[in-house]
Amino acid sequence: MLDITHEEWLRRAKALDLSGLHHIDGADESGGGAVFAAVSPRDGQVLTQVADGGAQEVDAAVAAARRAFDSGPWPRLAPADRGRTLMRIADLLEERRAELALTVSLEMGKPIADAYDIELRAVITTFRWYGQLADKVHDESPHTAPDALALVTREPAGVVGAVVPWNFPLTLAGWKIAPALAAGCTVVLKPSENSPLSALLLGRIATEAGLPPGVLNVVNGDGPVAGRALGLHPGVDVLAFTGSTAVGRRFLHYSADSNLKRVWLELGGKSPNIVLPDAPDLEKAAATAAWGIFFNQGEMCTAPSRLLVHSTVAEQVTEAIVRRAHELRVGDPLDPATEMGAMVGEHHLERVLGHIGTGLAEGARLRAGGDRTAGETGGSFLQPTVFDQVDPGMRLAREEIFGPVLSVLTFDDLDEAVRLANATEYGLAAGLWTSDLSTAHRVSRALKAGTVWVNCYEEGDLTVPFGGMKQSGNGRDKSVHALEKYTELKTTWIQL
Repeated sequence: MLDITHEEWLRRAKALDLSGLHHIDGADESGGGAVFAAVSPRDGQVLTQVADGGAQEVDAAVAAARRAFDSGPWPRLAPADRGRTLMRIADLLEERRAELALTVSLEMGKPIADAYDIELRAVITTFRWYGQLADKVHDESPHTAPDALALVTREPAGVVGAVVPWNFPLTLAGWKIAPALAAGCTVVLKPSENSPLSALLLGRIATEAGLPPGVLNVVNGDGPVAGRALGLHPGVDVLAFTGSTAVGRRFLHYSADSNLKRVWLELGGKSPNIVLPDAPDLEKAAATAAWGIFFNQGEMCTAPSRLLVHSTVAEQVTEAIVRRAHELRVGDPLDPATEMGAMVGEHHLERVLGHIGTGLAEGARLRAGGDRTAGETGGSFLQPTVFDQVDPGMRLAREEIFGPVLSVLTFDDLDEAVRLANATEYGLAAGLWTSDLSTAHRVSRALKAGTVWVNCYEEGDLTVPFGGMKQSGNGRDKSVHALEKYTELKTTWIQL
């Protein structure tokens, strides 16, 4: 983290020049003139007015992306040249890291230390990694009969529509954009209406780095209008979405109602975190469980929101998490000492409070938090919240809350733990704490989740894929496997 004080971040925030214009065909555009207010959840104040896009702006962005793909240089560049441009984007992101982190913190409430150290590190690493990968993915020449030559080539899929959420506005955008660009595709990005400003800045930085006009376009707007227009657009070949399962279903309908574009979905989660009595370090397991649910204000699809803990150690582990909840510093996202910032907005805070009220009505026991805090700031802040005595049938244990709300469930044997872990429509991630190697392998195989962390949580790097099973989606972000979403396989058979 940079050695910047709270006061200096406040000063920089006042001086920040925030543009809310669309970025289409390499230039900032106002579109049709409609605007909406970007409101900071840290104090409820308007940051700037943002151009509100609809079908007209989406049409313009898709047309620019189509021209850039069909007749522009980007898909025809040598992969190494595309890679060098991606690495220049990474370099410029690094140069403007503080500005980008500040923008993220202001627009969605993430603590500035997390925005700088985690969010920006992730997006910079993503562009650099795919830049380095661009010329290292090879075609195939299968062994055939001696009188024929078979070639299997990967070709860019075309125009990619990317729709990303507000909780990690740059990281998740990077996970879509970087592999798509590395493959030779062009992109129309629609960020969340709750976090458009950092995505717009990313688009302008990419153009400054030498990305040709039309290769990356950013259109603002809400999901039912701009998102729908992108999903239905016949000029979009691939749609990549991260967000709720309900909205993911809509994109599948949009595909069916338009051109049968491929739709890749990374959706919700209700991730189990299983703690066995033989965990190598119960205090570490508890501390990691607390970090996992309270990090980023609990606004994570992979958040370990269901703690499944063996009954013999349940109270010990729960009490350690409750202590951490009381100790956690909640406050101004621009204060480097803040550990948990603001919820993304009042609308989302009210939704999470509704889940807490339902949990109380269903009979779960509130052990920590459960209410607003820092009300004098005008911001949307929530206390870290812990429930125990949660029954598997309660909504607390079944529905994605997307906030700093932990549900503690107990079990008595390993088979019961696995049943509870898999008793959800989601399958994004899971955690397991055990000292037994055989147990680690057997349970990891039994868990229906795209990622299983053993004796840790939220660990990994760009070399490993990320995505879900069941109603948590399909396809994979990160790793070389992400290129599969943005390429087509072509077979050429040459008779000799």
